[in-house]
Amino acid sequence: MVKVTVLGAGTWGIALARLLAVNGHQVTVWSAIPAELESLERTGVHPNLPGMVLPKEIRYQPQIGPALEGSDLVLFAVPSVFVRSTAEKAKPYITSHQILVDVAKGVETPTLLTMTGILRDVLGDTPAGIVALSGPTHAEEVSLDLPTAIVSACEDEEIAKKVQDIFMNNNFRVYTNTDVIGVEIGGALKNIMALCVGISSGLGYGDNAKAALITRGNAEMARLGCAMGGQLTTFMGLAGLGDLVVTCTSRHSRNFRAGMLIGQGKTKEEAKAQVGMVVEGLNALDAALLLAEKYGVEMPIVSAADAVINHGADGQEAVAMLMGRQRKAE
Repeated sequence: MVKVTVLGAGTWGIALARLLAVNGHQVTVWSAIPAELESLERTGVHPNLPGMVLPKEIRYQPQIGPALEGSDLVLFAVPSVFVRSTAEKAKPYITSHQILVDVAKGVETPTLLTMTGILRDVLGDTPAGIVALSGPTHAEEVSLDLPTAIVSACEDEEIAKKVQDIFMNNNFRVYTNTDVIGVEIGGALKNIMALCVGISSGLGYGDNAKAALITRGNAEMARLGCAMGGQLTTFMGLAGLGDLVVTCTSRHSRNFRAGMLIGQGKTKEEAKAQVGMVVEGLNALDAALLLAEKYGVEMPIVSAADAVINHGADGQEAVAMLMGRQRKAE
């Protein structure tokens, strides 16, 4: 048994808190919103995870210091835009024996740091290791013990294996990978591609367009990730193609739903309000464009998404632009 602190009481944090408790670990959940914790402790359910019942052994702590005291593993499960501020709150209580695991997906602007990069920037070498846990994993399914596979990524393979052992069970298969940048870039950019697939569907286009966007979107993700030092094989695996496919096709995907609403004529603010939860692809767009410019990588799908979402371009015209680009070999 290990002592785990989960920072964040959203769907993903709570689904993983339950999984870890079922695995026999001692779990404490912290949230910046005390009312969330009170509701979870009182009801034993999460409003956005139907069918899941939380183990009574999970503890809920509104103070971050006591929540982190004695923890062996700290799970950062807050939205990407709150990773830095949460790390700053946690900093006085992080110790050298703790392993940090991030499950948020994104790239920070203007620093262009990934989520583990932010943790390293704030916390330095204090923690024993920092891991990115990423892959095709909708919280709604993990919370019901439906079969799922994910990647534990760390430059230190032994740390990745420790996290693998803590999380893995018969329904939750964990692979290890040392290509952290590839895993994190795949996780961040797939949300943008899901927005694009949603926009395409909202415009009335079919499965052919969806398949083209997924395939060529993965090519853009891989080009950028490899330019940043990642490995091409990562983008063919769970944290690349796997996460991309599930986010672009699942009924649980917030990014797909937001994109569909935008394709139907909603503004991004209207789409966010209707989805009612964080849409990480919208947060990642600016960073993706800046990274493409920094590394000299061509990303026409990302650029088209930015034109439609942030600059009011007509969706059908954006698709026509993509279809009319110069002929080339695949």
